[in-house]
Amino acid sequence: MNIGVLTGGGDAPGINACIKTIVTIGAEEGFRVMGIRRGWNGLLAFNPDDPADRAEHILDLDREMVRRIDRTGGTLLHTSRIHPGNLKKNEIPPFLRNSSELRRAGLQHSGNFDLTDHVLRSIEALELDVLIVLGGDDTIGYAQHLQHRGIRVIAVPKTMDNDVYGSDYCIGFGTAVTRSVQYIHQLRTSSGSHERITIVEVFGRSTGETCLISSYLAGVDRALIPEVPFDPETLADYLLEDKAANASRYAMVAISEGARMIGSKMIEYCGHRYDENGLQPAGIGQLTRETISMLTGQDVICQPLGYLMRSGIPDALDLMVGFNFAQLAVELVKKRIDGVMVALQHGVYTYLPLEEVSGNSKQVDLQELYDLRAYRPKMRSVLGKPMFLY
Repeated sequence: MNIGVLTGGGDAPGINACIKTIVTIGAEEGFRVMGIRRGWNGLLAFNPDDPADRAEHILDLDREMVRRIDRTGGTLLHTSRIHPGNLKKNEIPPFLRNSSELRRAGLQHSGNFDLTDHVLRSIEALELDVLIVLGGDDTIGYAQHLQHRGIRVIAVPKTMDNDVYGSDYCIGFGTAVTRSVQYIHQLRTSSGSHERITIVEVFGRSTGETCLISSYLAGVDRALIPEVPFDPETLADYLLEDKAANASRYAMVAISEGARMIGSKMIEYCGHRYDENGLQPAGIGQLTRETISMLTGQDVICQPLGYLMRSGIPDALDLMVGFNFAQLAVELVKKRIDGVMVALQHGVYTYLPLEEVSGNSKQVDLQELYDLRAYRPKMRSVLGKPMFLY
């Protein structure tokens, strides 16, 4: 049995723990594990007609190679955001730009190219029996596309945002929350010393769970999430009240990178920035900082946590889930179960069809977990909720 393993999208602590366990348990079963470098780009850029090309894109994994990788963050296999089914022309590897695969792919309605036929040729040339794919919605979505083309695929949910449907937990989420809480508390010292309003921007493009849970645990004054557009004037009033009520005279706000102001107020207060690439929108954290500063006349700072949330070693929870998702994935390979994603549901390890994952989305339960008027976490009841409240 030849197993291919790849990681797509952003890196996350806990990926290496998952890769290590796939390799070590796979070896016990007599499976051969091949690492595909740089996500889907590894299969796209691999040239089956050039034997020398293999070492650049394929890494044969054994126990000794992965023995210590669980102690580090990131991904041994590297990663990319390439989507072989939706490629811009400049993303196509040079050796394919005049190939028969490209001519067969044609120009799609989106103006991009679908080179899945070449990916299938690469999988066949590498004699891969099954793919184990670690990633978020985009990576798993393409895995489902390959499944429809006859490839055996098992997906492992991995994202700092914890927004893959069907699993209460995705690899990387625990470390993201842990880091966010730590940095929010560290920023309190400077905020209090200078009597500032501090805005901390965290990951979360389409859902606010990372922001919501971090805010809940760190006890911030306000939390702004993508699911609820906010009124900057109302927020400014709240923050003045929060600051006045704090003996140290400061206020803390956490904001998801995907949060947004209501209606036209985004244009009225935020505007745009110009750089060498032309007109560019500024990050929501910085725009909110400028808006609140203008409305209140207060000293307001913004600290984006960004890659600090995903850097460094995984916490214990991401190690545990990384190990156990890998254990379950190899177990499913043995049982010849594929076309599924491993998952945690209500504290229990399980799996569900890829069609169910791709056809749905996750959002914060606003009725149970959030105060829409006050812009802050509000846990109305945790009875019957999973550990991370989704």
